[in-house]
Amino acid sequence: MTPTTIITLAELAVQRDAWAAAGARVAFVPTMGALHQGHLSLVKMAQSLADQVVVSIFVNPTQFGPNEDLAKYPRTLKGDLELLSGLEVGAVFLPNTATIYPDGFQTYVHNKGMAEDLDGVIRPGHFDGVLTVVLKLFNLVQPHVAVFGKKDYQQWRVIERMALDLNLPLQIVGAEILRDADGLALSSRNRYLSDTERALAVRLCQGLTAAKEVFKAGSREPKNVVDACRQVLGDVAGIALEYSELRRQHDLTPFAGKIDAPCVLLVAGRVGSTRLIDNMEMD
Repeated sequence: MTPTTIITLAELAVQRDAWAAAGARVAFVPTMGALHQGHLSLVKMAQSLADQVVVSIFVNPTQFGPNEDLAKYPRTLKGDLELLSGLEVGAVFLPNTATIYPDGFQTYVHNKGMAEDLDGVIRPGHFDGVLTVVLKLFNLVQPHVAVFGKKDYQQWRVIERMALDLNLPLQIVGAEILRDADGLALSSRNRYLSDTERALAVRLCQGLTAAKEVFKAGSREPKNVVDACRQVLGDVAGIALEYSELRRQHDLTPFAGKIDAPCVLLVAGRVGSTRLIDNMEMD
């Protein structure tokens, strides 16, 4: 069954108030569309946590830099709705840019810590756009819980920090990465890859896996773990590695000495002209 679509804020308020009157617990999955099975896994997790699920589809312009792929970012609304039709979501919120950013808009959210590292260096201003749109969507949907994919690990942690810092009355949940059989993390941008690039992109997961094997073998030296990943990725023609960094899971701070807490190895790079990110947790 085609899911209920909501365009206007008035329609959203009516649905939100009806669920509140019924005492329904609401979960929220914000997306930029171009949905794939990874997104659907977030929806399924959200359904396990609440009575009703709202999925938003909005390509947020403020999180794209001037030389990034906003114009060509895949917009596949018909296919997205078809995918969601089998999951019986409560509603799909489809705001337009004028709804989210009305004339004269000038207020943004900025994280002064973990958002200024890793992707925050490579993509200046990116997380200001992410946090601003996510906070706006939280205010509009008013969910009890929101689900984010761990593939965008830094994004998940920065949003989690915002919810804590600003006393937002909702729970932030991270869902595990969904991968293809060969290990490539599912991503809307994978559709940009040629067959040759797709074969190269698998090396990201292979590098992470090599690092995890070193960790599992007992090494607690950050350099040894990171080097295992870089040896797989370092000199591969067609892959331009931007970073591979080992951080504490909960706050993304680096280790001054030995690994003494649950950690995550994060990688980012370009395969051809397509920028991809991936990560792997180690406990």
